[in-house]
Amino acid sequence: MPFRTWEPFREIMALRREVERAFEDYGIWRWSFSPSFLPALGARSFPLLNVGEDKDNVYIEALAPGLNPDTLEIAVNQGQLRIAGEKASISPEVKPEAYHRNERSAGRFVRMMSLPTEVDSAKVTAQYKNGLLFITLPKAETVKPKQITVKVA
Repeated sequence: MPFRTWEPFREIMALRREVERAFEDYGIWRWSFSPSFLPALGARSFPLLNVGEDKDNVYIEALAPGLNPDTLEIAVNQGQLRIAGEKASISPEVKPEAYHRNERSAGRFVRMMSLPTEVDSAKVTAQYKNGLLFITLPKAETVKPKQITVKVA
């Protein structure tokens, strides 16, 4: 058997993946362990989001390359947007210990985000194109600005 050096960070990350998988299997929110001492792995969430709004809608643009669109689940509940899905690995035949560097994550993911305003969840639309997920969330009528006419006396 060849000599293999002990790589504690690889083993910590493997343990993290197993714990996250266990939590996700039982419907518990994703474990929020962020190893800030590993910048390439720590502070980022998947997918990366751009959020904007105008007077009628909130717009989400999610950078999500490599997804199978059939696995995407988008839900709005109590002011929270939930995006879930699965990102396939590039080569499932290659075992994790065979990688020299593995910066591209794969597997199930869940991303939660608080919405900036109340939205009409019945009218939410989503489109996945060229690795980008576009979500349009129409604002609820109660939060849209109303034009008030001023009468001159």
